[in-house]
Amino acid sequence: MSSPLRPNMDSANRGAGGRNLGKRGRDDDDVPTSGYASSPAAAIIPSSPPAYHMDRDIDDDDDDIVDDFIADIDDADEMVEDEDGIDLFADNFERDYGAREDDQYGGDDIDDEGDHEELDASTRRQLEERLNRRDRELARRRRMPAAFLQDEEEDDGLDLTNQPRRRRHRYDEEPDEDMMDNVMEEELTLEALQDVKASSVVDWVALPQVQRTIAREFKSFLTEYTDDNGSSVYGNRIRTLGEVNAESLEVSYDHLGTSKAILAYFLANSPSEMLKIFDEVAMDVTLLHYPDYQKIHSEIHVRISDLPTQYTLRELRQSHLNSLIRVSGVVTRRSGVFPQLKYVKFDCSKCKTTLGPFMQESNVEVKISFCQKCQSRGPFTVNTEKTLYRNFQKLTLQESPGTVPAGRLPRHREVILLWDLIDSAKPGEEIEVTGVYRNNYDAKLNNRNGFPVFATILEANHVVKLHDQLAGFRLTEEDEQKIRALSRDPQIIDKIINSMAPSIYGHTDIKTAVALSLFGGVSKVGQGKHKIRGDINVLLLGDPGTAKSQVLKYVEKTAHRAVFATGQGASAVGLTASVRKDPLTSEWTLEGGALVLADRGTCLIDEFDKMNDADRTSIHEAMEQQTISISKAGIVTTLQARCGIVAAANPNGGRYNSTLPFSQNVDLTEPILSRFDILCVVRDTVEPEEDERLARFVVASHGRSHPASAPGDEDTEAERMEVERDGPKQEGEIPQELLRKYILYSRERCRPKLYQMDEDKVARLFADMRRESLATGAFPITVRHLEAIMRIAEAFSRMRLSEYASARDIDRAIAVAVDSFVGAQKLSCRKALARSFAKYTLARPGKGVPVGVTA
Repeated sequence: MSSPLRPNMDSANRGAGGRNLGKRGRDDDDVPTSGYASSPAAAIIPSSPPAYHMDRDIDDDDDDIVDDFIADIDDADEMVEDEDGIDLFADNFERDYGAREDDQYGGDDIDDEGDHEELDASTRRQLEERLNRRDRELARRRRMPAAFLQDEEEDDGLDLTNQPRRRRHRYDEEPDEDMMDNVMEEELTLEALQDVKASSVVDWVALPQVQRTIAREFKSFLTEYTDDNGSSVYGNRIRTLGEVNAESLEVSYDHLGTSKAILAYFLANSPSEMLKIFDEVAMDVTLLHYPDYQKIHSEIHVRISDLPTQYTLRELRQSHLNSLIRVSGVVTRRSGVFPQLKYVKFDCSKCKTTLGPFMQESNVEVKISFCQKCQSRGPFTVNTEKTLYRNFQKLTLQESPGTVPAGRLPRHREVILLWDLIDSAKPGEEIEVTGVYRNNYDAKLNNRNGFPVFATILEANHVVKLHDQLAGFRLTEEDEQKIRALSRDPQIIDKIINSMAPSIYGHTDIKTAVALSLFGGVSKVGQGKHKIRGDINVLLLGDPGTAKSQVLKYVEKTAHRAVFATGQGASAVGLTASVRKDPLTSEWTLEGGALVLADRGTCLIDEFDKMNDADRTSIHEAMEQQTISISKAGIVTTLQARCGIVAAANPNGGRYNSTLPFSQNVDLTEPILSRFDILCVVRDTVEPEEDERLARFVVASHGRSHPASAPGDEDTEAERMEVERDGPKQEGEIPQELLRKYILYSRERCRPKLYQMDEDKVARLFADMRRESLATGAFPITVRHLEAIMRIAEAFSRMRLSEYASARDIDRAIAVAVDSFVGAQKLSCRKALARSFAKYTLARPGKGVPVGVTA
C-alpha cells in the first residue's frame, strides 16, 4: 500500500540536500515548519524515515525538526516501555496513513509557470555540492574576527570556491598524510640544494630535507674523494684514526671546496649546524670500517684545516660572528680542565621526577621553569649520575709580536677548547686556530659600559702549532735513506762541524762545541736512582764582535726545540717558573719559564754575565739535575727542564785580558763554571792575513745574500772560490734542512754505549788536569768534567749514528776537553800546558785546530 506521506517526504529530501553536521545561522525570513511536531505516531513509522545526509551545514529550522523528531521517537520508546506493546492493526489504523490536516502548502511564492526542466541526478549533486561549499565558507567567515574580514565592496567579486580552507578543519576533507610524509622524507638534488629557499643560510640548513641531502653528499665526499694516484684520501685517514683510537678526523677545506663547493659555502656561513651533520656522518663512515668503534668513542669530530682566508685578531668584526674563521697568535694563559655539561637531567625536589635530557649549548644556560609532572616551580637539582659531561678549557690568544702595528698594544681573544683539543697548546706557543666566532653574554661588561654589549669567544675546531719543529720534521723513507747514506761517510764528523753556521768564518772550536750540544749525550740513571744528565752545556766567552750572538741565533733556528732568552731581561722566575693567580678561577697556577719551555731541547741565554747573582743561583738545579723545584703559594711540585744550555757572555771590562786567568775575566762563580762542560774563549787578535781572508768572506757573503744577485752570478762565484782557496781547507757542507733532520734522527734513534774505553788514559788525564788547575787557578776541575768527557764521546758517536762509542770518539772527546782547559789559562802558562797535554791529543782523529788561533 502506497503511503500518502511519500510525496511530502520527497520534498523534504529535496530540501535537505544541503545538510551537513555543521550549523548555519537562521535568517529572519526562515519560519520553522510544524508538520512533524504534531504526530508522534507518524514519527515511529518505519516505512518513511526522514532522509539523512552527511553534509555539514544545516539551517537552524532543520535542526529544530530533527530535534522534535528525535523527541517523538523517545516518547514512543517510553510508551513501548510503559505498555505491553502497540497493536498496529487496531481499530481505525487507516487514519495513520491519511493526509495530515496541517500539511497544506500555499502557492503564493511558487513559480509554476516558468519552463524549468527537471534536473538529472548528477547535475543536482553538483549544484548541491556548490551550495554546500558556499555555506561552509560563509560559516567560516562568521567565525573570523571582524578585523580580518574584507569589506563588502571587496566581497562582490570574491570567488568563495577558490578560497583556501583552514588546515584544522580536518572534517572538510581528509588530508593526504602519505603525501606529506613523502615530502618530509625526500632528499634534494645537488642543484636544488644550491637554490636557497629561506631567509638565510642558517635557516636553510636547519630544514630536515636539506640536512639529509648534506649528509648524503658529505658521505659521498668521504668515501669517493681520491688523490692523484687514485687512492681514497679519507678512507686511509679513517683507517689510521681507528689504528690509533683517535677522536678527530681532519678534513681539508680545499678538498671539500674542490669536490662539493656548496658544502664548503654552507660550512663557512653556518658552521655550527654543518659540523653537527659532519660529525654524525663521520661516525657512520667510521662504523663501516670499525663496527664496534662507538664503544671506544661516542663521537667523531671533524676538524677543518686549510681554510683559505686568515684574519688577525685585530680584524675581527660583527660580520664574522657565527662563521668559520682562521686566526693565529701566541698563547698567554691557559686555564685548567673543567667538566662542562653536554646533556643535563634535573630531578624535581617535590615529585622526584627526572626531567630531561636537555642539550647544553656552549653559550646558553639551561633553565627549567616548572615540572612537567607536578607543575611545580622547583627547586630542581642536577642529576649527576645521568648527566653527561665533556672536557672544557679556555685559552687566551694574543696577537703575535711581529703582527702588531707600530705604537699599538696587542689584542687578545678567548679561545674555547673541547673534547680532544684539551692541552693542545701551552703558554708561550704560537698557534693557528680554526673555529667558530661566537658572541657570549658578559654581565661584567654590561655593567662597565652601561648598555648591552656582548663579549666574543672563539670555539676552536682545529689547532695547529706554527713553530712546533717536531711537527715539521716528519721524516719520510727517502729522508731516512739519505741520512743512513750520509752517516757512512768517513768524514761525517768534520762535515757536520763545518756545516754549523756556514755564514760565520772560522771559530772551529765554537762550531764543534755547538754541534756537540745539539747532538748531546745519553742520560743515565744510577744504581741509587741518581740521574746523570746527558745534555751538554756550553759557555761562549769573548770579545765583542766575534759572532757569539749570531751562533746562538743559528742554534735557535737549527735545533728542533729552542728557547732564546737574554740575561739582561730575564729574571729567576722568567727562566725557571712563576706562580700567579688565575683571574678566571682565582686559583694559583704555575707558569713555566724559558728552561721549562725548552724541555728536551736547547735553552739559549745571551748576555749571561748581565744576570744578577740571585737569578743565576736559581738555575743551578736546572743545569745539573735538570729539574726545577717550586714551593710557593701552597704549590709544591717539581718541573722538568731536560735541556742543554748554550750561554754567551762578555768579559769584565769589555775585552778578554789574556794575562789573567779565566775566573778573573768573568764575574761568574765557581758553582756555575763547574756546570759548563765546554768553555770557549774567543779572542779578537790582529793578524793581517787572517783579517784579509775574513774581510773577503764577509763581503762575498753579503753579495751572495743580496736579493738582487742571481744564483749563478759569475763574479760572486769567483769571489767565493777565491775565499775558499785562500782560506782553510774545509770538507763539503751538508744542506741545512738535511742537517736538521739528521740531528733529530740521531737524538731519537741513537743511544750509544761506551765500548773499549781506555780507562787508564782518562784517569791520568783527569788527575793531571786537577793538578794543573790547582796550580794555575784558572777554574776548578771537578768530577763533572770527567762526566763531560763521557757525554762528549757519546755525542761524537751520535754524529756517526753508531751504537757504540769507540776509542776514536774517546780521543776526540779528550782533545775537546784539553782544548777547553788550556784555552781558559792565562797567556804565560798556556803554551807550557799545551806541550804538557800534547800526549793526550796526539791520537785525535782529523785535523784539529791549535789552541789560540781562533779569529
